[in-house]
Amino acid sequence: MLDSKQRKALKAEAHHLKPVVRIGQGGISDGVIKETDLSLAHHGLIKVHIHNGDRAERLALAQQLADKLSAELVHSIGKVAILYRPKDA
Repeated sequence: MLDSKQRKALKAEAHHLKPVVRIGQGGISDGVIKETDLSLAHHGLIKVHIHNGDRAERLALAQQLADKLSAELVHSIGKVAILYRPKDA
């Protein structure tokens, strides 16, 4: 679990990043999970663009994706979520 200082540092680090994974109308598919897992393993900190529905639905999808991949949902604003998982050693 990240504390507020860690979240703040990760948000600042992610500021310049572009989304590397996009979740469309189909929601979280096996392909999305696999691509997100690979991106987290390679980068550790990524942005995910979620095209679906309203704010609550996007937040729920971001949290669901983070939970499936043992990652932390650092922040979510608009249609973009920031996920973090320490890189594989």
